[in-house]
Amino acid sequence: MARITSVDVEDVRFPTSLTADGSDAMNTDADYSAAYVVLRTDATDTLGQPLAGHGLTFTIGRGTDLVAEAARQQAATLVGRDVDELAADMGATYRTLTSDTQLRWLGPEKGVVHLSLAAVLNATWDLVARRAGKPLWRLLADLTPAELVAVADLRYLSDALTADEAVALLEAKESTKAERISHLERTGYPVYTTSAGWLGYDDTTLRRLCQEAVDAGYGHLKLKVGADPEDDVRRLTIAREVIGPDRRLMIDANQVWDVPEAIDRVRSLARFDPLWIEEPTSPDDVLGHAAIRRAVAPVGVATGEHCHNRVMFKQLFQAGAIDYCQLDTGRLASVNEIVAVLLLAAKFGVPVCPHAGGVGLCEMVQHVSVLDYVAVSGDLTDRVTEYVDHLHEHFTDPCVVTDAGAGSGYVLPSLPGYSTQMHPASVARFRFPGGSYWTTEHDAAVAARRGARQPSPAPAAAR
Repeated sequence: MARITSVDVEDVRFPTSLTADGSDAMNTDADYSAAYVVLRTDATDTLGQPLAGHGLTFTIGRGTDLVAEAARQQAATLVGRDVDELAADMGATYRTLTSDTQLRWLGPEKGVVHLSLAAVLNATWDLVARRAGKPLWRLLADLTPAELVAVADLRYLSDALTADEAVALLEAKESTKAERISHLERTGYPVYTTSAGWLGYDDTTLRRLCQEAVDAGYGHLKLKVGADPEDDVRRLTIAREVIGPDRRLMIDANQVWDVPEAIDRVRSLARFDPLWIEEPTSPDDVLGHAAIRRAVAPVGVATGEHCHNRVMFKQLFQAGAIDYCQLDTGRLASVNEIVAVLLLAAKFGVPVCPHAGGVGLCEMVQHVSVLDYVAVSGDLTDRVTEYVDHLHEHFTDPCVVTDAGAGSGYVLPSLPGYSTQMHPASVARFRFPGGSYWTTEHDAAVAARRGARQPSPAPAAAR
């Protein structure tokens, strides 16, 4: 028996705004952050270490404290619960955590309380996988079709997907799972990089990072757009000069355009042959995305990182509004809702290319993409998962990307859990507001950054 004895929730923030990492047309000063949940138990794991579950949701600075407080209230209901009982029916565990009618009223299934629920459930799934001694993708892939469907939250989806249809979809892929696992063990899961294309980077940095991506073998790169139109043209020109005509280039507007403007702006950039335009308008505008998709084809439309629940995804699929599904492991309510979206996407034939541009998201998303290929879609066609080379050093089981060319990418996770455990030293340093970085280092880092941006004084002889 293993019981959950306590819960720790931390507000952890990294000062990425100092270097413009994560900058885009909507979010110019992001400090990559996480509401980080640890479920502690009275047992040890299969490796002989104290058994605990670690989970997070991604935020970008102010407001992380609100998400952390909501997570504390949700996670408190798990204290005293038997881990094996939770693991035996994770569908019921999910329903228990979503059944607080007063907290649910604050959403429902969106906003702060849904982000916090993701963190708590991510920690719970990490705990269950560690208890089983399996990486999360393997734990889920080992379930029977009926067991995996029982995990999924299919409420409000029966007009698009029934449980019987979902089971049949999974059964069709069941006999060939081992072949696909073997394929990923040889090749990894395909990736693309956003690390070169943040909007706040100057042209010299953009050119250098694009070249580094080419040298590393990436076949897909993504750039942020949506600020000044001339800047978009100049930056995309640089990117195409460096990466050439054959590599795929994606663009991301981060929601800044109305529908007519989105159509005009994408058409004006079509000469750069973008594979997709990501978040061209409000993430809630299903019909707007459909109109944009019709108007800008053959440029594809991608969205999902701010799509707050499975019902929104259902509507996007039903309306024929997107070419690529970009679910987010910190926005949806963890595995239970993610599996539902994977099943919907498979039924509607929309490739899943998850969003992962944030702290801890790459660590989690590799498990989701592997599960999709191994057990749900069974297909890698038009599928590529985001990777950003930021902050992985803070995790005990960081994702690994190798030989990032075609047919390679994310290495299959092999350690038990969801790859979500942070190093205690990282948490201690970057917890907000009392961590050592924020109390003793930040002001000096800001001053140094400002000094680096000031022009050097002219030599005396030139004055």
